[in-house]
Amino acid sequence: MAEDGKDDSVATDDDSDQTAADGSLNNTMVEEGSTLLRRMEICVAEAEKRSGKNAVSMQETFTVYLIETRPMDAVADGRNPAPDSLWRRYSEFELLRNYLIVTYPYIVAPPLPEKRAEFVWHKLSADNMDPDFVERRRVGLENFLLRVASHPVLSNDKILYHFLTEENGWKEVVYETGFQAKADSRLRALSATFRVRNPDKRFMEMKHYSDELQSHTSQLLRARARVADRLYGVYKVHGNYGRVFSEWSAIEKEMGDGLQSAGHHMDAYAASIDDILEEEEHYADQLKEYLSYAEALRAVCRKHELAQFELEMASQDLISKKQQREELATGIVRTFSFKGMTNKLFGQEAPEQREAKLKLLEELITEGEETVKEKTVECEEHVERAWVDMQRFKEQKDKDLREALINYAVMQISMCKKGIQVWSNAKECFLKM
Repeated sequence: MAEDGKDDSVATDDDSDQTAADGSLNNTMVEEGSTLLRRMEICVAEAEKRSGKNAVSMQETFTVYLIETRPMDAVADGRNPAPDSLWRRYSEFELLRNYLIVTYPYIVAPPLPEKRAEFVWHKLSADNMDPDFVERRRVGLENFLLRVASHPVLSNDKILYHFLTEENGWKEVVYETGFQAKADSRLRALSATFRVRNPDKRFMEMKHYSDELQSHTSQLLRARARVADRLYGVYKVHGNYGRVFSEWSAIEKEMGDGLQSAGHHMDAYAASIDDILEEEEHYADQLKEYLSYAEALRAVCRKHELAQFELEMASQDLISKKQQREELATGIVRTFSFKGMTNKLFGQEAPEQREAKLKLLEELITEGEETVKEKTVECEEHVERAWVDMQRFKEQKDKDLREALINYAVMQISMCKKGIQVWSNAKECFLKM
């Protein structure tokens, strides 16, 4: 949820009437309905390996990423100014995302690319310093920023703007929001075991869907890794054809040129698998993004359960306090209790004691009614806003996965056509012998 008491918006009218999770969007910027991506060109241009000392003064090697931004109006006017740029570590992207998750618990937050490679076929390096992995992560970090900057709510957060434009001091601004204390509290609450009596059926179904989405995506990624392993072997074995044809050509006069040419085609075919599987990794990364999205979707459902549970507990506590007041006022104990037994054995309390307890109960009931009212509003707002964002996410997911799967199929078709072409070329070589 958005924090109360944050700085005023960065680039908006002071009188703008915007609302966030807790009734204010003081940490947002610009007019409603406009996303940051419409006003700013954003890219993660390159990655660079660096060395330095960490928090405990130990030497470490890490990767930093160059973020470049440029005002969109300048690009539209054809001025094309030099972009503003700054470097960020992966851990800073993590801090930004953690802040967004805590501040906007009703949003299905865009995920970051994986920190270490998973679902890899055995010839692919799992080293997080591997150049190919770093390049894919660069693409993933750019995609994360574009997702956030195009989101109707997240894109207008001033912390995001600071992240993109202020190289120094932005962390202090983040921590000043107090989000970390709320994050720790929420984490403990979400880690606890509790059962909601009256869950929203839609959120229960969405939580089940997120589990299924994660399961199917994981299975697809595992199947793809197994296919990649076997495909790599099949392609590389074709290199044996090339070696045999080349060696054979040395002892043939009439057939020599044809065999040698066919061998060259086979060698090229065997070598092509490296580029093919590297291209495949980009499609696998798109699936991995939705593997993480499934976790983000489940987190929103879990936060709804927590809000509903807190409301139910507050309501139950209020009912209990009112019952105590009634029993104290009438002297009739409706349920079996230790207090009821002691009253029967030792007599009723003195009038002064009873009046004092009644006064205290009245105060607690008033506080309880306010708590229930606040929890009800909080729960209703979370349900309304989360459901809107879940529908937005569903449309985005359907579009993205459809496009990714179609492109993957097209790539496979192209790969097969290249294989056919190699053998067609080999056939032509054999015909010329």
